[in-house]
This record gives sequence, structure tokens and C-alpha cells, in this order.
Amino acid sequence: MDEQLFFKKLNNLWTSKEIFYFLSSLGVMSDTMASRALQRISEVEVDDNGLKNPGLLESEVFRALCFQFESESSKLSNTGLLNALQALIKLRIDPQSTLMASLLSESKERLGKGQLTAENLCALGESLLELEGPSCATLEKIVNHMQEKDIERWSPREIVMVYKILQVTVREGKQCQNLLNRLNSVTLRRVSQLSPNYASVILNSLVVLRQTQAVPLVTALCKHSVKHVPYFTDHELVNVLEAFLYFGQKVQIFTEALERHIPKSILTMQPETVSKVMQYCCKKMILSKPIFDAVAEGFISNADGLTTDHIAAYIIPFGTLNYLPPSASSLFRKLETVLHTRLRHFQPHTLLNLLHSCVLIQRYPINFLPKIFSPYFLQKLQAQPPGLNRVVMSQLTQLFLTVTLECPFYEGPKLLSKYQVKAFPTLHSSPDVHLFKRVKTGLLHLLKKRIYFASEVSTPYFYVIDIEIKLDEEGFVLPAAQLEEVHRRIALCVDGQNRFCAHSHNLLGEEAIKQRHLQLLGYEVVQIPFFEIENLQNTRKMADYLHKKIFPC
Repeated sequence: MDEQLFFKKLNNLWTSKEIFYFLSSLGVMSDTMASRALQRISEVEVDDNGLKNPGLLESEVFRALCFQFESESSKLSNTGLLNALQALIKLRIDPQSTLMASLLSESKERLGKGQLTAENLCALGESLLELEGPSCATLEKIVNHMQEKDIERWSPREIVMVYKILQVTVREGKQCQNLLNRLNSVTLRRVSQLSPNYASVILNSLVVLRQTQAVPLVTALCKHSVKHVPYFTDHELVNVLEAFLYFGQKVQIFTEALERHIPKSILTMQPETVSKVMQYCCKKMILSKPIFDAVAEGFISNADGLTTDHIAAYIIPFGTLNYLPPSASSLFRKLETVLHTRLRHFQPHTLLNLLHSCVLIQRYPINFLPKIFSPYFLQKLQAQPPGLNRVVMSQLTQLFLTVTLECPFYEGPKLLSKYQVKAFPTLHSSPDVHLFKRVKTGLLHLLKKRIYFASEVSTPYFYVIDIEIKLDEEGFVLPAAQLEEVHRRIALCVDGQNRFCAHSHNLLGEEAIKQRHLQLLGYEVVQIPFFEIENLQNTRKMADYLHKKIFPC
């Protein structure tokens, strides 16, 4: 039978029984036909759980096929040899059997003689990765032979296979950087031809190989990924998101594609994938209400099946980005139920991060704070990395300040002073230098003298105020250094873009809680957001704006 007709008929058969009956009707087959038959059997009879019907391995037709490959391995074409090897690996044939040993030996012999094409080398690489893992010494020989081939003529499959082999044999890519540079260059021109799987594999390889200099390729792949978002498997989407995070990519149309995809898929997505989506949003400061609302609904439905790490990954971004979804009451009721039943399963730092994120959005974990402030829990925090560093102690201090200011009915244990910081770190919330300078110049124009306001003022309450202005009982401005007769204190919060979610006027959680606490401590908080002043063209206009904002009466 003509090979192409054979392949066409074979592809329309959907069980091993049908395939064996079809093969029995043929008189003669080429080795490529026989190897394709083995591949088709592996396609229809193997799923994620392995071989569906182990009995097929005892079939006379199957055994006859195997005998042909074992006895005539030296006469097989490269394609027949390597396709058969791949199919038999997929069918879980014993790697120690004489059949597999014969095919592997013949493949390696041809590799040594330089008889394999680029496509053959890729097929052998896939087989060896599956059979012997990344420690297989032959993989490096395959890479060496690949370097001698004409990369310009490689197919996407061959390009992807080389990335996969390099990923496991080179790791940091130093030994083969010249090959990688050529490969990156060729791949850049082929990006539009890549399937969702290929795009995901290459991005993952670029991360593992630390190809931070391949910016044009990474950018092109990230943009190409947008149209594939609905078609990525969970594992592929995780790879793509990890690449976005590693290379610092942020593509608005990719976020929009996620916003269309996540709400429709949330109930069937793996928790690891949802966690990675939330990590992506959190790291990039992207407050996507469609994604967050869908994740909240997913948590309410599936929380009982989540690990403690997944629970934290789902919830913490809500606090970080200062967002309460429409289902907030159900969301936090479910969280409280889960915490009651599984509190002891949480790692100490995971639990602290989770509860701290809740208070940022005014959800108070009163029932769990006695545990957090207990000496035993604090010792556990100290014993596990990163220990009681400044960030951890700041979280503890802010939890304690929150219950003191916002939950006066709390009567549980207090946080001992030795675990409290003197001031909260301002690493992420320090004022925008350019914006800060413009506001101070405007204030100087308004108040005439620099003595009438102080900048970056430390308070006894752990917070640092951007600008403080003191007033007496009649509303007159006092010198900033004066301590007596201070009737009112005004705290100016000069909020640059770094204090807001990306492309948004929504304050981040850490800034929202600061402004809330300053008000409760008696300050009159005046917010000076970047979007209100970025278009004020001169000092006079800035002074007029500040006058209306600070002294509206």
C-alpha cells in the first residue's frame, strides 16, 4: 500500500483492536509504516494514567512488529528506528528488554557516526530525556552534533527540542552560549509559527538558561502568548507567567486576555495556576477586578481542597492591592472557617503574611491573634527563615497597632515591646523624589518660610509622615519645631505612582492602612495624589492647589 494512503487510513483508527485488524490485512509494510503504526497505538492506548489496556502487548500483531524491529534494527531507516523507539517508550516497554537495548544501541551508534539529521537528533533527544533523564551523557553529544547543523533550516519542533536539551544539560547556558545566541536569533524570526506548547516551552527554557540578554525574543514571545491564553494548558500558562515575572515583562493586552479567560475557567483551573496568576498580578501591582472577583468565587467554592500555601497565594493579593470583591463577606467567612479547622497546618510565616494582609483591608482576625502574639508562636517565627527580621517584626507591630486602634474590644495577649519596630520600613512607600520636591516648593511659596513645615517626620506611632504642618487653636500655622500649643496636626501624604496599583487610582494596602491609622491617631490626613498635580505647570498653580487642599476654609 502507498505510504500516504496507509498513514491516512491509520489516523482514522481509534482503538488498538482496529489497528491490529488493519495491519493483519496488509502483506508488506515499510519500517516507517510499521513505526507509525506503533506510534498510533501509543496515541490511542496511552493517557495520563498510563497504558489503558496492558493486554495489547501480548497481541500477536504487536509482538510481530516488535520482533521485526529487534531483529532488523541495523537495516531500519533513521525515521523508522527513532519513531519506533519513541512509541515503545510511551507504551512503557521495559527499558532493559533486548528490544529496547537493540534500538538504543543502534541509535547511539548512528549518532557517533554522524548519520542523523537535525530531526533525527531531536527525536533521539526526546527519547533519551524520557528514558534516562537529564543526567544522560549522550544528550551533550546530541547538542554537539546539532551545532554542526544549519540552524536556519530547523523546524519549530527542532528548535524547541534543542532548547529542552540545553535546558537540562547546560542550566546557565555558559558552555553553549554561542549556540544559544544563534538559536535565539533564529527563533525570533519564527515566533509567529509557534504553537501554545512551543511558546511555553521556549519561555521556560529561556528562564532556566537565564537568557536575560535575549530581550527582543522574550518580548516577541510574550506578545505572541496573548493570542494563546485560552489554549494554554495549566502547566503551559504557569511557564508563561513565570517568564513574565522573571524577565520583568508587563503587557497590557496579556492582562486583558487573562481577564477574559480566568473568569470562564476558574472552577477547572489547577490551584497552582490560579496561585501563579495571583502572584503575577501582585508582583506587577495589577488590580484586575475580573480576575480577583473570579478568584474570590473560586476560593469560596474550592477552599477545602487547597493547600495552606495556595490559600495564602489566593488571599494575600487582596490585601496587598487593597481590594474587596463583591463577595467579600462570603470570602472571609470561608477563610475564617478554613483557618479554624486547619490553623495548625500553616507554616508560621505563611500564617503571619495571610493575617497581616487581612488587616490591610479592614478584615480583623481577632480570633487568631492570641496565637500570633503568644511566645511559642514568636519562637517558631524566629526559628524558621527569614526569622524575626525587620519586615516580619513590622508585620507583627502593624497587627498589634491595628487591634489597638481599630479593635478596642480586643482583650487577648499583647505584643511585647521587644518584638516591635521603632518605625515601619518605607522601602515600597517612600515618596516620589521629583513629586516630593515640587510639593515642598509649592508649600514654601504658600507658607513663605521653610520653618512652617517638616518633611519625613518620624512619629511615636511607627509611621513616617511625608510632610507635617502644625496649627494652633485659632488655625494659624506654627513653626514645625514648636511643641507647645499645638492644637491640630496635618499629615500630607504625597502619593506618587509607586503607592497605587498599576494604571489605577487605587491605593496599595500598606498606604491605605497608614492613612487610616494616622487619622485614628488624631492627624488630619490630606492626600496629595500624583494624578491631581502632575499637570500643574508652575509653582504658583501648585501653591494654589495646596492652599485649597490643606486650608479649604
